[in-house]
Amino acid sequence: MINKLLSNPKYSRYIFFIFLAFSISANSFIFIKQGNTYILYIFCAFFLGIGFYNSPKWVIYFFTFFIVLCRFYLIPETSADFVTFLIFLLTYFLISITSAALMTNMQKVAEENIELTKALSNALDSRDTYTLHHSENVAKHALRIAEKMNLAPSLCQTIHLGGLLHDIGKIGIPEHILLKAGKLTTEEYECIKSHPIIGYEMIKHVKRYKLSGILDIVLYHHERYDGKGYPKGLKGEDIPLVARIIAVADTFDAMSSQRIYREAIDLDTILCEIKRNKGKQFDPDIVNAFLSLFEKKGEPNG
Repeated sequence: MINKLLSNPKYSRYIFFIFLAFSISANSFIFIKQGNTYILYIFCAFFLGIGFYNSPKWVIYFFTFFIVLCRFYLIPETSADFVTFLIFLLTYFLISITSAALMTNMQKVAEENIELTKALSNALDSRDTYTLHHSENVAKHALRIAEKMNLAPSLCQTIHLGGLLHDIGKIGIPEHILLKAGKLTTEEYECIKSHPIIGYEMIKHVKRYKLSGILDIVLYHHERYDGKGYPKGLKGEDIPLVARIIAVADTFDAMSSQRIYREAIDLDTILCEIKRNKGKQFDPDIVNAFLSLFEKKGEPNG
């Protein structure tokens, strides 16, 4: 719940207006003589700062003044004078501004994490000119799938960041294998297959990645819906949803991009191949959401 509020300030705006309306109603019609309802106005100021942290300052000042005005006149004080009003105003301004500053700092940390993620992704892409921008493309395609599935904004962000980092373990793969033009030997293929575990070990100590589900993407994006994937051989819904989405986006970009050993594959062939593997390599529901992105208006995806 807290993560949802911090990731999407509009929820805090809704809560602010709900608290404000309830506070005014409660003191006007229900608890007229009970001063202990002042706590409601404190919550109003708190959610005001979080919800409107990126709005012009006058918005926070205006609503804080309005909160104090309601608090002052709807909860009678024994010493209700101008000095008391100013003390209330200062106190509630501090609450609003402090919560706004907290939210600003949280968003700054989140932006810095995004920049770090992009830097790691670029470090990987720079090793292989043939897969340049692959991580960005996978992140973009995966985000479109997630949005099509109407997933929560916070989960969509996790999927986007996970797409940028899904192949980070390939930093640990020797270049003569990573860039090999011909067919890989069994030993070389096993080495390539180790990149999810390498990537997981690289970033497993980053708490944000662990809590958000990004680690699941890095570790499980090569699992198959039929259980024939790697590294753990997970099957069906035992594979985290975020990893199942990345698997579809990863395959699509891999097939649509030119590689050192082949030309890019045309779109119709790719879509047919992904559809053919529905329920085998890929989650059927995710494939349906993905294919619907390419539907012409009024034309079913089958």
